[in-house]
Amino acid sequence: MSLPIIYHPHYVTPLPQGHRFPMAKFGILYEILLAEEVIQPQQVHQPEPPPREWLELVHTPAYVQAYCEGTLDAKAQRRIGLPWSEQLVHRTCLAIGGTILTAKLALEHGLACNTAGGTHHAFPDYGAGFCIFNDLAVAPSVMLHLGLVNQILVVDLDVHQGDGTAFVFQNDPRVFTFSMHCGENFPGRKQNSDLDIPLPRGLDDDGYLQILAKQLPEVLREVKPDLVFYDAGVDAHVDDRLGKLALTDTGLYRRDRAVLSTCLDQGYPTACVIGGGYSDNLHQLAQRHSLLHRAATTVFQSL
Repeated sequence: MSLPIIYHPHYVTPLPQGHRFPMAKFGILYEILLAEEVIQPQQVHQPEPPPREWLELVHTPAYVQAYCEGTLDAKAQRRIGLPWSEQLVHRTCLAIGGTILTAKLALEHGLACNTAGGTHHAFPDYGAGFCIFNDLAVAPSVMLHLGLVNQILVVDLDVHQGDGTAFVFQNDPRVFTFSMHCGENFPGRKQNSDLDIPLPRGLDDDGYLQILAKQLPEVLREVKPDLVFYDAGVDAHVDDRLGKLALTDTGLYRRDRAVLSTCLDQGYPTACVIGGGYSDNLHQLAQRHSLLHRAATTVFQSL
């Protein structure tokens, strides 16, 4: 048995010249994982776009229709931060399908990793912060809707608070949202997760890992989830263009191993998404994202 990896073969979408969102990182990440033999081709699963009614478990029908048909007004498009195209609609829906597939495979194998995902800033009726539909809200909602689980934990370690996810599940006791994020970063208006840990600007590896080591076991004891969704954003890195923390590559790797080991040692299946990360050096950025898969491979082999 090998660690399931979900890859989106149509994930790279052409954007206008000069656009700064690093879409190409997804394909580069996959190439790195294969070239450096972190994964093998037989581990790879390809997702399908979900039916629209699954998107509408979280998002309003009017918003889903307007985005998919390209009729969002200019203000709503600017809030998302990505130019609309049919290719981007397809890529976006594949991303949702990928996280749903990751969750199903995690239940089957104990652990599964996406090469994308983590669009936690999307709200039911609008997108924001490069996030169109919220895979960390839709995938848990689908798993509950299908009756595959009863209790879910979302562990969001992106440098930015998972505000859209927190809003969606604010009155749903079946989903516990836990966010450790830089308190002085986007979004300016935070939502209320079930547990928010705002971190000080410039926090380093040791300080970060000490807080995580205290908080995560306590959350797991309280929630006792049937499934964990883990957002392993690398924008907590010291060199990230939009981050304000100071984790190193080693710190990110230790973080990911700590999360996965803690969850799996206690028998909690875990579905991983790569989350945010921003750099003009896309190869370096993809290498940071590969740390999740390297950590997951090591932890999975020890099961």
